[in-house]
Amino acid sequence: MATATKWVIDPTHSEIQFKVKHLVISTVTGAFKSFEGSVESETEDFNGASVNFSADVASIDTNQAQRDEHLKSADFFHAEAYPKLSFTGTLTKKGEDTYALKGDLTVKDITKPFEFKVEYGGAMTDFYGNVKSGFEIEGKINRKEFGLEWSAVTEAGGVVVGDDVKLIANIQVAKQ
Repeated sequence: MATATKWVIDPTHSEIQFKVKHLVISTVTGAFKSFEGSVESETEDFNGASVNFSADVASIDTNQAQRDEHLKSADFFHAEAYPKLSFTGTLTKKGEDTYALKGDLTVKDITKPFEFKVEYGGAMTDFYGNVKSGFEIEGKINRKEFGLEWSAVTEAGGVVVGDDVKLIANIQVAKQ
């Protein structure tokens, strides 16, 4: 039986972002600044690897403090009651450098099956002899399916916040 190799997210070389429409005319980009995760793989190419990830909701940053506080409130993430969002799943190789990452995404107290598209960037040994691998991860959720229900309409009838949220992660993991 093969021994699993554990990899952990290198937070200094990784980012977790989201994008959502504002007033249907522009896009707001935000990020989670505090997160952690690991990958365990029995193969060199990560096929069949198990993935675990969580982000601290209180670390949300959209470059606008008032909006960040609103996102942390009960109107959206309710960070006090639900301090983390998480994902647990499995990587499945689809092409030479493409994968599907299927598993369970939990936001607030709602868990749903979800699939991310993944592009594997390869592996490299850094200046200190550490083996690193990189991944670009993308997906799209409907925020209301995860209990992020707040909505408003402008006087002119425009929607303030779009329902679809793009999730984008650039992840570098370090072999343990």
